[in-house]
Amino acid sequence: MQLRIFEYNREAAVAYAREWALSRNPAYYDYSELGGDCTNFASQCIYAGAGVMNYTPVFGWYYISSAERTASWTGVEFLYNFLTQNESVGPYAREVSEDEAEIGDIIQLGSRDGDFYHTPVIVQRAPEILVAAHSYDVLDKPLSSYRYANIRFLHIEGVRNY
Repeated sequence: MQLRIFEYNREAAVAYAREWALSRNPAYYDYSELGGDCTNFASQCIYAGAGVMNYTPVFGWYYISSAERTASWTGVEFLYNFLTQNESVGPYAREVSEDEAEIGDIIQLGSRDGDFYHTPVIVQRAPEILVAAHSYDVLDKPLSSYRYANIRFLHIEGVRNY
């Protein structure tokens, strides 16, 4: 069976972000006390817009429970690697400039040495980029208010499924 490409539902991703940015969806474990919940929340938002997970052991992107998930669901670098290298089922993305980023896309903030540590979700594009995020829960926070040395924008291009 051949994979087909579907549109990523940006509005659904943003609606999910707006609903859960300042609280927790009980269907997912809260990793705030275990290194942070930002990428878990970003994955939940992406899933709301994609509608499909990739259940490939180790290198896929899925969440069943806190004990049954991939590193890409909760880890900043692992999510980046999955989205930019995924050629199978699930969402896929490419790194773009700030001008190319859209609502429902994610941003990753990093240190001077290239260690990326935070994954907010874009919920508004104009007049400035506003984000939603967990760990330090925010909704409609201006990207300009963050302090970081490195930044990358991941544009979700679509979703593959059968």
